[in-house]
Amino acid sequence: MTGLRVVPAWRHGQERLYVCLTDGRNIAWYDREAARVNLLSEDEREDVLEALGPFLTGPVTVGPPPVPTPAELARLSLHPDDDLAPNRPGEALLVDLDREPASSHRLRADPRRRALTAEQAVGEALDQLDGAGWHALHSVPLPGGDRVHHLVIGPGGLFAVHTLYARKQRVTVADPMVALGRREPQPLLRRVRADAARASYALTAEVHPVLALAGPADLSVTAPLREVRILQDTDLSGLSRLGGVLKPADVEALHAMARDRGTWARV
Repeated sequence: MTGLRVVPAWRHGQERLYVCLTDGRNIAWYDREAARVNLLSEDEREDVLEALGPFLTGPVTVGPPPVPTPAELARLSLHPDDDLAPNRPGEALLVDLDREPASSHRLRADPRRRALTAEQAVGEALDQLDGAGWHALHSVPLPGGDRVHHLVIGPGGLFAVHTLYARKQRVTVADPMVALGRREPQPLLRRVRADAARASYALTAEVHPVLALAGPADLSVTAPLREVRILQDTDLSGLSRLGGVLKPADVEALHAMARDRGTWARV
């Protein structure tokens, strides 16, 4: 067989090299991270390996594609409009600002912009956990117009993360009240716990509440907290050190369930 082409592509944040016929059909692909060449036909093994020769790095496993897991099958059957995985951090705010931009005559900055900055900072930190076996979903919609800012699923369990813009401000927490600088305290921790409770109901699994502070100057907690964690955006990487709660298969199954918009329709 001649004329095979090797075409690079990205899938779920990882590079794959596809081996294609002249008419564009794929006959194999090379997954560098897994060190595996997946063949759709054993008859084409030698031609595929010859085409991939300049790209192979070290020993590789060669064989048919692995059988998809139940979680992968669920993802493949999910309609793109119902898949929450592509949501960017702050997705709901980005859409809202696109539909209704802030007026140029405002005397004060649009609070949506500050909230978006916070969600993007926290979301970026959570997305970096992906290589440690975690998954992060952003702007998970809830009935009534509410949403979970970020949902994180990994070996250490499930966490519903609510983000608060606190750049260069002192944050004082007296459960359930949270105060920014000299502003009037608000019972924000009730909202954080309520979002986690709704996520627990939707996923039939324990979801831990987290309040993530973006850029605070100082944090003061005046009384013991009940259940909820309070973390700064720079400390979120510490979640990757948690483990012993969920097996990899459980993480994938819960992620497949959580990314389906329909999962959240009745909470």
